Amino acid sequence: MGVWGRLRGDRRPHCSGLRRDREKLLEVDGSVPYPTRVSKEPLIVGEEIHRSYSLGRKEIEILRGIDLEVGAGERIFLCGASGAGKTTLMYTLAGLERPQRGRVVIGGRDIYQLPRREQARLRNSEMGYIFQNYYLMPELTALENVVIPGRIGGKDLTDRACELLDAVGLAERRDHLPTELSGGEQQRVAIARSLVNAPAIVFADEPTGNLDSRNGSEIMKLLLGFAEELTTTLVVVTHDTDLAKLGDRTLTIKDGTIV
Repeated sequence: MGVWGRLRGDRRPHCSGLRRDREKLLEVDGSVPYPTRVSKEPLIVGEEIHRSYSLGRKEIEILRGIDLEVGAGERIFLCGASGAGKTTLMYTLAGLERPQRGRVVIGGRDIYQLPRREQARLRNSEMGYIFQNYYLMPELTALENVVIPGRIGGKDLTDRACELLDAVGLAERRDHLPTELSGGEQQRVAIARSLVNAPAIVFADEPTGNLDSRNGSEIMKLLLGFAEELTTTLVVVTHDTDLAKLGDRTLTIKDGTIV
């Protein structure tokens, strides 16, 4: 049995051809689970976050007691030199790497105190992820890659996946494999995948890092456009200070702290 069969049987997704109103593009079960305008109330809170790694007998401290708050609907860019700790901070905020000390609170929940199954449900239903290397499943088509988060959560989001691929300009490429798509097209698929569950937050790690300047600019405008329209909270890691100016706020990481 192939990857798709292991996920949800052998029935593959197919676009019905139906089109919905733009404002309903990302509704899940008829409701939008995030605010309709930017809120001053923090959606993400990090308190005294410490993260370190062992290198032989040496302990390398990556994050040194970081405190931060991100409001619902905010577009935050994490900047800094290579090795400063910005990606580690994003992964920690995103529920992917547990801090040695400190805590991360999302929507009032201390995420690393939740049971593992509840953490997984939270990541699947309320967070979207975009990575520099795309991480598309090579044996699945663009459409099949986009619907995976829904299938994992027990939902058939094929119609929304089709609408998202249309919105990112890939309506005619949805049946293509990743190897048949350019780097920019693969990142567009990744953006659609990150939004298919209508998450409250999208975390993006160097989303333009593998793209040329033209494709990188298009991808960033696309991502920011979705975040603006849907008031999705956006946390982006980048080394490009010019890109970071497009957000609401830039946090610069240096030597494991925010400066």
